[in-house]
Amino acid sequence: MSAPVSTAAAPPPARRKLRRLLPYFRPYLGRTLLTVLLMLVVTGTLLAGPALAQIGIDDGISAGDKAVLTLAVVAFVAVGAVGWLAGYFQVYLSSWIGQRVLLDLRGDTFTHLMKLQLGYHERTPTGWTVARLTSDIEALNQLVTEGFTSLVINGLTLVGVIAILFAYDAKLALLAFIILPPLALGTAAFRVISARLYRRTREKNADVLASLQETLSGMRVVQGFGHQEQSAADFAEVSGEYRRVHVNTVRLSGIYFPSVEMLSGVATAIILYFGATRVLDADLTVGVMVAFLGYLASFFDPIQSLSQLYNTFQAAMAALEKVFGVLDTEPDLADAPDATPLPPARGDIDLRNVTFAYGDDPVLSDVDLHVLPGQTVALVGPTGAGKSTLAKLIARFYDPDRGEVLIDGHDLRHVTQASLRDQLAIVPQEGHLFAGTIADNLTFGRPHATEAEVRAACEAIGVLEMIEAMPHGFDTAVTAGGTGLSAGQRQLIAFARALIADPRLLILDEATSSLDLRSEAMVEEAMDTLFAGRTAVVIAHRLSTIRNADRIAVIDDGRILEQGTHAELLAGGGRYADLYADWEALAV
Repeated sequence: MSAPVSTAAAPPPARRKLRRLLPYFRPYLGRTLLTVLLMLVVTGTLLAGPALAQIGIDDGISAGDKAVLTLAVVAFVAVGAVGWLAGYFQVYLSSWIGQRVLLDLRGDTFTHLMKLQLGYHERTPTGWTVARLTSDIEALNQLVTEGFTSLVINGLTLVGVIAILFAYDAKLALLAFIILPPLALGTAAFRVISARLYRRTREKNADVLASLQETLSGMRVVQGFGHQEQSAADFAEVSGEYRRVHVNTVRLSGIYFPSVEMLSGVATAIILYFGATRVLDADLTVGVMVAFLGYLASFFDPIQSLSQLYNTFQAAMAALEKVFGVLDTEPDLADAPDATPLPPARGDIDLRNVTFAYGDDPVLSDVDLHVLPGQTVALVGPTGAGKSTLAKLIARFYDPDRGEVLIDGHDLRHVTQASLRDQLAIVPQEGHLFAGTIADNLTFGRPHATEAEVRAACEAIGVLEMIEAMPHGFDTAVTAGGTGLSAGQRQLIAFARALIADPRLLILDEATSSLDLRSEAMVEEAMDTLFAGRTAVVIAHRLSTIRNADRIAVIDDGRILEQGTHAELLAGGGRYADLYADWEALAV
């Protein structure tokens, strides 16, 4: 598995990412302001403690005044109660706002992913996409639910403590701040190194998810080829890379945070010695000394908390960079500014001089194809000839590099994608089913179809009896991918789903290749019903399914070599006649 190639461009500054995140808080501005107010109350109660202790010691104990001591104790308890109450509501509101922000961000990211063209999803490992919506969004959880709170409360506490320390005794405050230069240098180094490590951690985490998804989705092939040990070794390798990067972040924290603790101890020892000396010299009261030590502890606690928050911040910024990378990806296929809805389609498909390439690899060259309304056109040819690509251009999953794709004379680049897809149904090679019930999957393209319409479509396809024989009929639950059903059952349900959608245009991309002979015969009988009044483009390797097509186009090496009916092409003795002869020989 190969990960998407990363660019060498420097990541955007953190402040720019945060500015982009702020609009997600705007709908909850009232609650956010109330939360900030509660933070101020919590900070005030934290700063009041040492000052009340100083009053109790100096004006109560030392002065022998029990009334002052009692008042100080009562005030201490009351301040604690107010802080607890304010803290409870502040934590609740912070979590509520944070979860709503994450919900909105996840929803926007998923919606944007749905707008990105098929090519993006074909070249991006599914695991990487899953990581954007799961682990990367989750990495923001602590930042938006607790990080903002920690920043405000600890930031205000730090500023408040510095002001109070200087107000109490400027000389002692200056002595305490001797440790600030080494602390500042260590913090700066920690910020630079941790930013790089956390970005690598997010990348390696996405690699792990991509490897896991790829192996699990291909488990049948893995086990069929006895590749379990090699797959386990490959997964162990990417997991080991993630572990090594993560251990480096832990090692960095293991150096930095104990160092802050050590500097805190040094500052406390300095104040304890010089402060105690001044108390003995009657130059400082015991209460002020106790309060000073209390505030000094409150000075280093916020530094520790803010440093730990920086860990959270770096992880969140690395994740946010990935999420915004998705949101910044512009769809290659966007509706033109002057795009108009496609009128109810008659089904006239016209490809004129169409050329298309995936990157530098040409797939179609100067293709001309005209399909009349109501016609069924079959595309045949060897693997890699360009048949599926041509169908994708008709569905406008891609735009041609040169030429035009028109429906009823409307260039698809000038009609809205929604109006085209509303009139189009696709039955791919693998009939993908979604987690839910059989009924949910049948009405996927037309959710408001009536029960009678669903049953009629199933009967026309020949799948009604099969569904009614299931344990709960139409309410039978299926897992994602329809793993509880055979390939033939899944494909028959996909055919019925297409018929229920009642499209004007129908594309079948090797849709019968996974069916057994009995199921294929059932589908062939239903083809007339499915195609009646619709324009259909059918891609097939089993040439028996397209003998009755109105026209057959033979594609090879990105060009249409010949067109005609089954009988005409056989009589012509060209490429189709060779293909049909080969198929008959294999089918015997």
